[in-house]
Amino acid sequence: MKQKRIILGVSGSIAAYKSADIIRKLLDERIYVSVIMTKEAEKFITPLTLESLSGERVYTDMFGGRDYQEIEHISLADMADLILIAPATANIIAKIAAGICDDLLTATVCAAKARVLFAPAMNENMYNNKIVRDNIAKLKNSGFKFIPCRRGKLACGKVGEGCLAQSTEIIKAVKSLLSS
Repeated sequence: MKQKRIILGVSGSIAAYKSADIIRKLLDERIYVSVIMTKEAEKFITPLTLESLSGERVYTDMFGGRDYQEIEHISLADMADLILIAPATANIIAKIAAGICDDLLTATVCAAKARVLFAPAMNENMYNNKIVRDNIAKLKNSGFKFIPCRRGKLACGKVGEGCLAQSTEIIKAVKSLLSS
């Protein structure tokens, strides 16, 4: 059986540090991981950390590729069996819902034929905002998949809905999509 390959998209949320655990758990399942980080994600966790854990180059820049013969957003999209965006911020959800391709992650999603799975993480007020909910509904209607946020302690100190799903739930959803 061919080893499954996924892209882990990491966007700019305090929950970005949890991407390290997600990488480890994916590798434990023998799922090959390529990471694309947004510039905002780099404010919360470094590419070096995720490179060290994944054992692979972490992609951060739309035009910063080392191999100029390759169009990275196309080659990354072509190799992926699944794209997991965890954490998925309100910003990244909105950009993808609107078809905006102004960074490597959004351009790769736009070019991909693979399924896309979002694991949102944001403040409860943002998660329940009508605009965010409409963007999620629009993406779901287009075939994109979502793992719901969970209730827990938010970065602001309050308890509410908006926490990134547990890593085990994310891996379970990834495996389910890869096997179907």
